[in-house]
Amino acid sequence: MIAVTGIGWLNRKEYGCVIGNIIKRLEGLDSLYTSFKRESIFSYPVKNFSRFDAISKTTCFCAALALKDAGIYYSAGQKQDIGIFGANESGCLESNINYFKDYIESGRILARGNLFIYTLPSIPLAEAAIHFGLSGPLLHISFNEKSLPSLLSFAGKSILEGEAPAILAVQAEETDAVCFVLQSKDAVSSGKSLCLEAVSSAAEKTNFPEIITALTGLGNRDC
Repeated sequence: MIAVTGIGWLNRKEYGCVIGNIIKRLEGLDSLYTSFKRESIFSYPVKNFSRFDAISKTTCFCAALALKDAGIYYSAGQKQDIGIFGANESGCLESNINYFKDYIESGRILARGNLFIYTLPSIPLAEAAIHFGLSGPLLHISFNEKSLPSLLSFAGKSILEGEAPAILAVQAEETDAVCFVLQSKDAVSSGKSLCLEAVSSAAEKTNFPEIITALTGLGNRDC
């Protein structure tokens, strides 16, 4: 059986942790990065954070919040057997557009290499895995329908099949992002958790605000 031990999220105006019942006002991604460092939500500075594209930033933010919500701590040089799976609607389309515009504006001769880095949809997940020391499997997946519930189901099955004892499931766009920490129920020694089935049901809502409202309304529905 799979339990959800942490959920972190952010949108244009707020961010928070579901199980810890934390909601705070968001005043911009740059100021949020400063706050996360000050509050040790980021245990140490995220390398090259200022160069990240928007989805890489929101991915790292919501992953940090989810790990905090789950009570999972990390440090520089520490590796953890945790995977990270991601799915989103836009992939890396905006980053590809920005890179191509830069290429055109440079006379089709060269473009900035730091823009090129983010032209693969798996890069935001890779940046998060590097910073948080996640050594488990990393996958970016596309689903035809019910993207978030499908992602949660896939991550849960991967844990049951022995791919990793824990997996971060992330759906991140440029302004909205949510991350779930999934763990085998047997591996959860203490602390609050949510039943995966209840979380998946809440994730079936039609838009991001409705999903967050449904998630925050779950309470602590243990399996």
